[in-house]
Amino acid sequence: MLALYNLFGTVIDIVLFVLIANAIISWLMAFGIINMENKFVGTIYSILQRFTEPMLRPIRKLIPNLGGLDISPIVLILALFFLRDLVYQYRLFG
Repeated sequence: MLALYNLFGTVIDIVLFVLIANAIISWLMAFGIINMENKFVGTIYSILQRFTEPMLRPIRKLIPNLGGLDISPIVLILALFFLRDLVYQYRLFG
């Protein structure tokens, strides 16, 4: 059972890493630091979008529109931290 808890924690860590990478690349594109015309950057961004968008879409439907500010990645990151800590606590006391 311990192996399942560790696997779950590792999967959550990978999802967190991908969410943060996606946010950083989108910020770099918004500020004009990297160019979407670059095929490598476009491919990486497309892969990250395909992975994160299904998780972020339901959150975006629940959160009111804040103009140009998208806080759905922050909400998802906080939820994943909570879920990981909840599973870790259950492993210790369950």
